[in-house]
Amino acid sequence: MRKAIMILLVFGCLFSMVGCNDYETYGDQKEKERNAISKFISDSAIVVISETDFHAKGDVTDVAKNEFVYMNNTGVYMQIVRKGVGTPLQDGENANLLVRIFELCLMDTTVITNDYDIYDPDVMSIKRTGKTYTASFTSGVMKNAYGSSTAASVPAGLLVPFAYINVGRERSDEDRIAKVRLIVPHTQGHTIASSYVYPYYYEMTFQRTNDL
Repeated sequence: MRKAIMILLVFGCLFSMVGCNDYETYGDQKEKERNAISKFISDSAIVVISETDFHAKGDVTDVAKNEFVYMNNTGVYMQIVRKGVGTPLQDGENANLLVRIFELCLMDTTVITNDYDIYDPDVMSIKRTGKTYTASFTSGVMKNAYGSSTAASVPAGLLVPFAYINVGRERSDEDRIAKVRLIVPHTQGHTIASSYVYPYYYEMTFQRTNDL
């Protein structure tokens, strides 16, 4: 009887070990995320610059060199393709923006985009309070993918560029609205990103629905 019990205990331990080996810790997930970001940076020939260099150059990134600045406080990598026409959001200001967006999951290559229909951009409602920006998608693919029937909260990582870009409307052939590219870690992403520890890559443009 004791022998049978010992055998059962041994098998129980073995199954427990297998279960432990199959279990993926948060640390394991973060390591996979870091590897996915590093691979994307390498495959895309991205040149990472520091915030110090970014500020020294006037808060710009050299697109010709494919520069992205690494933001220390958020872990977001950002490329400002164009600062855009218009003016920055002012303290206390609320604005509605038309947003063109391309979202790529770096773990499973899932894509969400509204680039296929020029007449159907996402709409973002954004507010600036001091140095803090809050926003929601009130219509479009991001609301449909990540929101409720009324709106979807804009992830913190997607709001990082607003401290450095203008938002306006194109009024001539020379005018260009703001465009950015971002690599956003799960800590700054939407609910799916944070739940699965997935990083995402974004390309986004912003245009006011109307002028001040």
